[in-house]
Amino acid sequence: MSDGAAAAQQETATSLPKAEQRKLDSDYLREPLLSELVNDLPNFSEDALQILKFHGSYQQDDRDKREKGKDKTWQMMLRLRSPGGRIPAQLFLALDELSDRLGDGTLRATTRQAFQMHGIPKADLKEVIGTIVRNLGSTLAACGDINRNVMAPAAPFEKGGYPAARRLADEIADLLSPEAAEGSYLDLWVDGDLSYRFSPPAAVRRARKRQLEPGVFSGSEAEPLYGDTYLPRKFKVAVTVPGDNSVDLLTQDIGLVAFTDPSGNLRGCNVYVGGGMGRTHNKEETFARIADPLGYVDAADVFDLLQAIVALQRDHGDRRIRRHARMKYLLEDRGIAWFRNELKANYFSRPLKGLRNEAKPKLLDYLGWHRQKAGLWFVGLPLLCGRLKGTMKQGLRAIVDTYQLEIRLTANQDLLLCNIGTAQRATIKAELAALGFDLPDAPPPLARHAIACPALPTCGLAITESERILPSVLERLDAQLRRLEIDKSVLIRMTGCPNGCARPYMAELALVGSGVNQYQLWLGGSANLQRLAQPFLQRMPLEELEQTIEPLLISWKQAGGRRSLGDHVEKLGDQAVSELLGATA
Repeated sequence: MSDGAAAAQQETATSLPKAEQRKLDSDYLREPLLSELVNDLPNFSEDALQILKFHGSYQQDDRDKREKGKDKTWQMMLRLRSPGGRIPAQLFLALDELSDRLGDGTLRATTRQAFQMHGIPKADLKEVIGTIVRNLGSTLAACGDINRNVMAPAAPFEKGGYPAARRLADEIADLLSPEAAEGSYLDLWVDGDLSYRFSPPAAVRRARKRQLEPGVFSGSEAEPLYGDTYLPRKFKVAVTVPGDNSVDLLTQDIGLVAFTDPSGNLRGCNVYVGGGMGRTHNKEETFARIADPLGYVDAADVFDLLQAIVALQRDHGDRRIRRHARMKYLLEDRGIAWFRNELKANYFSRPLKGLRNEAKPKLLDYLGWHRQKAGLWFVGLPLLCGRLKGTMKQGLRAIVDTYQLEIRLTANQDLLLCNIGTAQRATIKAELAALGFDLPDAPPPLARHAIACPALPTCGLAITESERILPSVLERLDAQLRRLEIDKSVLIRMTGCPNGCARPYMAELALVGSGVNQYQLWLGGSANLQRLAQPFLQRMPLEELEQTIEPLLISWKQAGGRRSLGDHVEKLGDQAVSELLGATA
């Protein structure tokens, strides 16, 4: 056991913050959730719903339906665990049926490559999760203080390093899945049927056994990696290949760039640590951060390094102040040199080498038709804000059902239909055109990479609108750019609060909710997601958006249009940009 794990055990024996004590008392994420599932109340208690997160669900209410003096319209949001965004046909068909019968009739592709369901009554939650598990899915650890859905490029290419990256994402999801909590999960939702346990490949099983070895071992035989109180806060991992930044790599707690040999076998990974988007308004101690380069690790040591990093964060992450608990704050406070030294001294004994050269990263989206491999195709469909509903949802269900197509979700909230045979291509193309996807590779430029969080009416953290008004915001900005005769696009993201679920702090232009119909204005991220944006206005009324940014857009046009808007902002500097916006730097 490391010194940090010993200290954590000692602290457990004394006093813990309420969030930590709640996890310790939960019997590995079982109670009081198990007891409250069988009562007749329409909602869970605060203690139960905090444990519910680990099972992939949040409790919400529809604020549009609130009435003074009446109970809230309680409902559950459910998020899936789908490494690399892969959704088999059987699972998609089950989700579609469940969303219509027991949800609000929609599915939503998240920015973490998973589907969310909304509007599930508490009384139906067991049926919904149980059905998902029985149809090749899971919601375990899609939320909570634990490793969440592992991201990877969604494109099912059989070339280069793509198969190895997808395979590694699947393996990491199994490697970092909890032990005792998986048993609790199956007890709650499928009456303890252990046949639905994850089945990791042999290499992952061997690596998981090393969780009991000194350094990585938490001191808890039930949860050897996580310990009895799991992690201080949520934890996120993404894998990609050199040059493909479809996963927003630098926003992750751990980002891996996979290098392969000419045969496609994994050689090793460049490793980045300490990214994260969440922040809180008026709390300067909270901030968005991009990951630091840690080094290159050989393929044989990747699993051990990942477990070591999780263990280091488990032991050293801040469990006293939750808003300071993410690993990004540990990196910011202690520095990458300390992190690397601590890792090597107490957690990981194998070599960490210098980074390998990578191709310049690009934000890829895979929209339109692509050859998957000989005889097979896939098509990327743009879903603005990721929401599937109505005729489009019904039509996609019919296509998936008829041709038994696999779906893959992207980090840009788009959807890929995969494994399309050459003989099926023309028919499916016509059926998609009937649904409005006649040119799936040519959505409006501003909409192509724009993403938004759900926000109102269901998200409890939302301050104002995001998903419901992003289309109109994009239309307004498109009209403005046309009027100014600017023919370059802009990477736009929008959130209803500062929590950062749509990763706004990487955008060239971002609107972050700060009041009713008021937003912080962030500018200056890069089009390939390598640089943080900066806040320039704190509470901009949305109706003033065009007049506020017009001087900046004119400046951009006058500069010749060679640079992206984000690069133009970066070159101008904060003072000049603030003056153009009429703000004080």
